[in-house]
Amino acid sequence: MEGALGITIEPAPDNWDRTYSVDFTIKIGGKFIGLQIKPIASGQALNQYQWIEMHLNNHERFERDFGGKVFFVYSIKSTGKKKQIFNVEVIEQIKTEIQRLEN
Repeated sequence: MEGALGITIEPAPDNWDRTYSVDFTIKIGGKFIGLQIKPIASGQALNQYQWIEMHLNNHERFERDFGGKVFFVYSIKSTGKKKQIFNVEVIEQIKTEIQRLEN
């Protein structure tokens, strides 16, 4: 994902994971974008709505506190131990958020 975005992605501090439900962050100036990573098994049904609703309050608090949105990134196993992004459209959404925060 770093290659697709052209930006560094850092692991979230432990307390951010518990408080805001984010696994990784992208720093833009003095603001942050959050990434919540969820692995899914290939062929397994994904109840995305339920999962998003569980984390909505934490992600809204993250946006208030740090200025950037939180994005869900779903991963699936590809060949070997490599993982691929299941919801590839999230990359463009994150790019749009990066541009918003830069302006």
